[in-house]
Amino acid sequence: MTKILAVSDVELPYIYKAIPGKTFKDVDLIISCGDLPFSYLEYILSLMNKDLYFVRGNHAPEGRGIKDEPEGARNLHMNPRITNEGLLLAGIEGSLLYNNGPYQYTQTQMWLMVYQLVPKLALNYLKYGRYLDIFISHAPPWGIHDQDDLAHQGIKAFRWLIESFQPKYHLHGHTLDYLNNEKQISHLGNTTIMNVTGYKVIEV
Repeated sequence: MTKILAVSDVELPYIYKAIPGKTFKDVDLIISCGDLPFSYLEYILSLMNKDLYFVRGNHAPEGRGIKDEPEGARNLHMNPRITNEGLLLAGIEGSLLYNNGPYQYTQTQMWLMVYQLVPKLALNYLKYGRYLDIFISHAPPWGIHDQDDLAHQGIKAFRWLIESFQPKYHLHGHTLDYLNNEKQISHLGNTTIMNVTGYKVIEV
């Protein structure tokens, strides 16, 4: 059993008050689904001294003099990885294009990125006997945990990926109705889809 701390979108005072070696002491790795300051992720990483995997959200910082990634973290965008615990991870950053900002993509661009992941997932199956354990994104899949406005609509290609490859979990952030328990966790086939805005602790 692997215990994961998943975070996204909202900085929480509870995290800053965490006690080293006591709070989240049994967590094995950390996953970020985006839109958190790099300093916050670096704090969590230093607090826990565990591997941290991330994708960028649509509000990720960019520009001269700004760090491109949180130090010590591992970027999952279009770069599937296997963790020390043997979990197969893959991720895609950003949200739908709505104001021409950074890390925003059309549905067509999201489809192209998902298609580019397919050969890598097939290679996972040849090596490990399964395609994927956890899919990580910022935006939710189409029709699940998404909202009507363009910025927060779900991604059609993510839903196809879930239906086709059936990862154990799909973790995302981006939609902020995270206090409504009915909109935090859903299921599609064998996949548990979870909005981890704020934080969630998950056992896989």
